[in-house]
Amino acid sequence: MQRYRDMPIKKSAGLKMLRNIVFFLLLIAFTFWILFKDQDSNELFETIKSVNIIYVFASILLMLLVYLTESINIRSVLVSLGEKKISIFKALKFTWIGFFFSAITPAATGGQPVEVYYMTKEGITTANGTLAMMLQLCGFQISTLLIAILCALVNPSILSGGILWIFILGLVLNAFVLTMMFIGIFSKKITKKIVNFFIGILKLVKVKNLDIKKNKIEEGLSQYNKSAKFVKTHKMEFFKSIVRVFIQVLFLHSIPFFVYKAFGLTGYSYIELLSIQSILYIMVCSIPLPGSIGVSETLFLKLFGGVFGELVLSSAMLVNRFVSFYFYILVSAVVVVINGAKMKKVDGQMDLDVKEIEEYKSS
Repeated sequence: MQRYRDMPIKKSAGLKMLRNIVFFLLLIAFTFWILFKDQDSNELFETIKSVNIIYVFASILLMLLVYLTESINIRSVLVSLGEKKISIFKALKFTWIGFFFSAITPAATGGQPVEVYYMTKEGITTANGTLAMMLQLCGFQISTLLIAILCALVNPSILSGGILWIFILGLVLNAFVLTMMFIGIFSKKITKKIVNFFIGILKLVKVKNLDIKKNKIEEGLSQYNKSAKFVKTHKMEFFKSIVRVFIQVLFLHSIPFFVYKAFGLTGYSYIELLSIQSILYIMVCSIPLPGSIGVSETLFLKLFGGVFGELVLSSAMLVNRFVSFYFYILVSAVVVVINGAKMKKVDGQMDLDVKEIEEYKSS
């Protein structure tokens, strides 16, 4: 039976996920050891205890809005594609599952494929699920680039010293990804030339299983072509999708302002803190480390040093990362475990049903 033929594949995927989780945890441990090995832990946590819990709770709710906005966007695209049986809560479940697997895999490569996989388990077609995720990613790239550029123009003083060059590198990498997406969506000829060029390089270096890799690339390109058709036939929905993602990114970049207020600090405006965070984000989002762990913490200490001051800077970084990343890693992990248990139960019930049918046929 197919289920038993798939068992080695599932076992391999499980081992790979376990390796990713172990690496993820080791990376966290190493990062915090490097950052805090010379600091007084008692003083650090005493500072954290002094925060205004109302602002911390508000920042947690704001981060929830980030995921909720993404869920609303994905659901809206799926509904416009004819997928009527999907609630906001189900879309939020997909979003959290995607967030968990993005966080534990390098360059966030594991999130969207797993999210589409779970969508198909809920009856959503693979084509529609993939299209919804691609439009979300496209909107996210546009929004993060646009907001970062606007903020850099408004507050150029942030880009002092070596920060400027890291920022430019982040812009170039993200702009390259966005350009490739647009070429893939709107230009079949250029896309085909690019693919053939890279296939030629792979042939020269004698890469194994080249035909399989080429087929996977062509399957991916067919999804981009479907995206082009969607944009042409659903212009208003595409525009709304971009607006929703733009709002989502604004929510995400607003977290440091609430953390700033939680420590009872004044002097910096919302726009100034939003600008610093948007620039920080564009610098770290292309780093091929799970959750940009280590880089995000280090750059926060660098960019927000003058904002929070030496006394509360490390504590502020901990609170900010807990609210915007680590807390929802725990939430999404719980969602993944509960959803996996439910799916296992459903698969087990299907096996029982099949067994009863076979026994009935043989009687």
